[in-house]
Amino acid sequence: MRLQPLGPLGLLTAIALCVGAAGAEDVRAPRPSASVETETSSVARAKPFSVGEKLTYNAKVNFLHVGTGTMTVVGIDTVRGHTTYHTSFDVHGRMLFFSVNDHYESWFDTASMVSLRYRQDIDEGSYEAERTYEMFPDRKTFSENGKPEEPGVSMPLDDGSFIYFVRTLALDTGQTFEFNRYFKPDRNPVRLTVERRERIKVPAGEFNAIVVRPAIKTKGIFSEGSNAEIWFSDDSLRLMLRMKSGLPFGTLQLELKDIHRGGP
Repeated sequence: MRLQPLGPLGLLTAIALCVGAAGAEDVRAPRPSASVETETSSVARAKPFSVGEKLTYNAKVNFLHVGTGTMTVVGIDTVRGHTTYHTSFDVHGRMLFFSVNDHYESWFDTASMVSLRYRQDIDEGSYEAERTYEMFPDRKTFSENGKPEEPGVSMPLDDGSFIYFVRTLALDTGQTFEFNRYFKPDRNPVRLTVERRERIKVPAGEFNAIVVRPAIKTKGIFSEGSNAEIWFSDDSLRLMLRMKSGLPFGTLQLELKDIHRGGP
C-alpha cells in the first residue's frame, strides 16, 4: 500500500483498506477479565460476508465530497489448489487537478483466510503501476511480478484481505489486538484497540457501532499520531461504517453509502 503524500485522494485507498499497512501472525485479544483469544478461533466462526456483497462509500476531506469507493466479494476462485474468496476494491475521485482510479484484488483461503494472491492497478495523478503478488505460506515467502521470492510470513494477509479478517474477530470494549501477519514483514506489527460503543448515522442509515483505534509504527493516516478511528457495525456483520483520520490539511473521512448483502 502506498502511503506517500500524493494528495487527499491518493490516501483514499489506504483509508478504505483499513489496516492494510500492517499485519498479523500472532493475534491476541485480551479481555479485561478473560483469557486470551486466538485468531484460529475467530476465523472458525461463520463468515460475516458472502459472495455478491458490495459496500459503497462516500469520501470527504473536511466537508468536501471528493470521491467514492466500493468493496466487493466477487466470487469463489481456486489458487494453486486452494479454494479462495476473490474480493475487489475500487476507488474513484477527484480533487482540483488530482484524480484517482485505483483497482485492487485479493484472493484468500475460504477456511484459514490466508492470502495467496494480491493484485494492484494504481492510477493516481501522473503515477501508474501494476503489481501482482503471489504468497507462499508453506515456505514463508512472496514474489512480486514473477521476481525471485522474498521472505514473508507463515499466515500472510494483504491489504484487501486484512479488513475481511478483522470482520471475523469478536470485538469488545477494552480489547487490544496485535498482528504480525502482513505479507511484507517490515510492515508489522499493528495494534487495534477497541475504544467504545456508540450509535452513529451514515448515508446508509443509523447503526449501533463499535469504535476501533488502529496504531501502526509508520508514517501515514494510521500512524500513532493520526488519531484515526474505524467504526464497525456492532452486530454479526461487522460492516465497516466509517473511517476518520486527522491529516495536516484537514480530516479525511469515509462513510458507508449503500449495502448489497449478496447471497448465502
